Amino acid sequence: MTERRRALPTAEELRIWRDFIEATEVLRAELAARLHSESSLSPGDYAVLLALSEADGHRLRPSGLAACIGWQRSRLSHQVGRMERRGLLRREGFAADSRGAEVVFTDAGAEAFRRASLPHLRDVRELFVRPLGPDELAAAERIATALRKGLTAGVDA
Repeated sequence: MTERRRALPTAEELRIWRDFIEATEVLRAELAARLHSESSLSPGDYAVLLALSEADGHRLRPSGLAACIGWQRSRLSHQVGRMERRGLLRREGFAADSRGAEVVFTDAGAEAFRRASLPHLRDVRELFVRPLGPDELAAAERIATALRKGLTAGVDA
């Protein structure tokens, strides 16, 4: 019984966990609402456009794009289809492999991303950066790094 109790979070650890999750969910929801209101882009749209904006030639193979944003290929496929229908991106043949394709910005997608970025980054500053002091931001970075490292170690094991 003692060993089992050590494996479970304490009441204090659970309280901190809930506070963390609830704050993160409220922050994500508010950022998503503002992003959509200001640009008509969803967080998924923005994630895809951001990854393409950072890629060489603003193009990526679907597998690379999925890996870049941490999504399963099926989720990405549905997202790309929706964005294609809205004219934000297109699929083009991949020069090195006639069986493959690349996901590419359209002019409309590049413009939508450009218009959305400044207001979105202002919202990130207002809702995430400003409430935290330098020490808290540094702690948030350490926490994110530790969590990501722990999750990656679990995947690699």
